[in-house]
Amino acid sequence: MSTHENELTEPVALCTPEGRLNPEAVGWSRTPLHTTALPGWGRTKRWEYWLVSTPTHSIALTVADIDYLGLTSVYLLEHDSGRDLARTALRPLAHGVRVPRSLGSGPVTALGPVRARVHDTAEGTRLRFSCTTSEGPLSADLTVTLPPGHQSMNVVIPWSSTRFQYTSKHTARPAHGTVRLAGQDIDFTDAWGVLDHGRGRWPYETTWNWGAGAGRADGHTLGLQLGGKWTEGTGLTENALCVDGHLTKIGQELRWDYDRAAPLRPWRMHTPGSAQVDLTFTPFHERADRADVGLVLNDTTQCFGHYEGTVVTDRGRTIAVHALPGFAEHVHMRW
Repeated sequence: MSTHENELTEPVALCTPEGRLNPEAVGWSRTPLHTTALPGWGRTKRWEYWLVSTPTHSIALTVADIDYLGLTSVYLLEHDSGRDLARTALRPLAHGVRVPRSLGSGPVTALGPVRARVHDTAEGTRLRFSCTTSEGPLSADLTVTLPPGHQSMNVVIPWSSTRFQYTSKHTARPAHGTVRLAGQDIDFTDAWGVLDHGRGRWPYETTWNWGAGAGRADGHTLGLQLGGKWTEGTGLTENALCVDGHLTKIGQELRWDYDRAAPLRPWRMHTPGSAQVDLTFTPFHERADRADVGLVLNDTTQCFGHYEGTVVTDRGRTIAVHALPGFAEHVHMRW
């Protein structure tokens, strides 16, 4: 199977010196190739989102600079009980939040009620963060490894010359470490890491779907990277499979079928007219995050659950997916 999308193989700058989209940057790559300096100010969004999951727990860290605001948040979920904890810190004009220009060009740091430091190591990426929660102090020291040759989904979505997004999505990266809550350690020695690295200039109002999963499937290590809505009409998608470290790019928009009023019902994601992706996602937990303060709206439904179905690689191999852990979300933003 092939895609019509332009595959990039050489380093390229995301923007022109004036801060507009560089036409040569439009396309996708198997490894991060874009330098993402964003000259100027206004509508600029920079973030790092990490999710590390074990069979029993998931923990997420977000560090974001959206021009007029800095945001750092931590979310911990215990799968069996559904117990979850969240802490978010907002910083006017992103004071105390540092998100480097490009992936790998320096550490991600945050000061204040939610402290964080994310930096590259010889093994991969180390995540350290801490905060207080309603159940006591929460801290984490995790390493998400990057195996040699492991590929990722890197793509520029071009809405226009002044509105565009570069995203680097990593799935199925092995992880290990410890999370500590109220003096008790939570074992993360058998874990998978997901990264959403984003740099761009966004429209004021946007809706997107995002789903990911990782684990063993049909004798392979499988990572799912599934997107929807926000890429429609641009000629590019963020859809991909990562099988034993090899990326299969999916150039077709996925069909997402789910009930917004009942998000814990099964979701279906598939490629219309082809068998490349045919998955059902069954949630066991809903995380709802809704805030409407007039000019700024965040309406997020993120569900954790398991994927079932089949996917087909670019080498023609059909992989049966059974009880693959992951998440799926619907997000509506005015920002």
